[in-house]
This record gives sequence, structure tokens and C-alpha cells, in this order.
Amino acid sequence: MPALHLTGLNGEAFDPASIKGKPVLLNLWATWCAPCVKEMPLLDQLAGDEPQLQIITASQDLGGADVVAKFFAEHHFAKLKPWMDKEGELGFAFGGGLPVSILYDAQGKEVWRVNGDLDWRSPEVRAALDEGG
Repeated sequence: MPALHLTGLNGEAFDPASIKGKPVLLNLWATWCAPCVKEMPLLDQLAGDEPQLQIITASQDLGGADVVAKFFAEHHFAKLKPWMDKEGELGFAFGGGLPVSILYDAQGKEVWRVNGDLDWRSPEVRAALDEGG
């Protein structure tokens, strides 16, 4: 798993220790990306349905915390936290297209990666998450 240099809306740094030893679904998204916007409520629901899976949504927006804060406020997500990849490091590392979702096992090894949005409610996707987690 790559280093996650993420910041929260108030500038707090992401703590890598918070995910140590846990399966992680990393999702790169942006407020201007229609497929990303479509899947964010589904990811929020997934976070509630699968509490053992750490879901990290890393915004690739260059507009800063105001843009991400407004998006999160409008959508009332219950489980997702608004993390930002302010330098776009992850976007460049994973090829630049959005959305991108990467599942890591509890040891931090990549299990699978998908470019494009998914229906996170589908039985096929849930089975793939179970196999990797």
C-alpha cells in the first residue's frame, strides 16, 4: 500500500496507524467526476454494512477543503470521512483516471483494482470484497 499523505478538512494529517492490520478500500474521487459522485453514497452505505473494512475516500479536487466540505455537507454521509490528497500524489500514482478503487488486504497487499465506478451493492462486488478482505 502506498503512503497516504492525506489531510482532513481542518488540516489534520491522516494517521496510518488507524488502518494497520485491517483490510482497506481506497477510493480516489473528485466532486467534478460524475461517476465518482454517483458511487459515493454507495460507498457510505458499504462503510456501514462492512465495519471491518476501512474505506478511505481520497479527494483529488484541487479546489481545497471548501469544495470537499460543501460536497460532504450536501450529501450527509454517515460513515465516510472527507480526506484530501491535496498534492494529487495518489492520482498520479494510479494513472490519473477517476474513480479508482483499490482493495488491500490486512497486510497492505493490493488484492484488486478497478478503474471506473462500481455498484457497491451488487452481490458480485460484495463477494469480491469478501474474497480480498
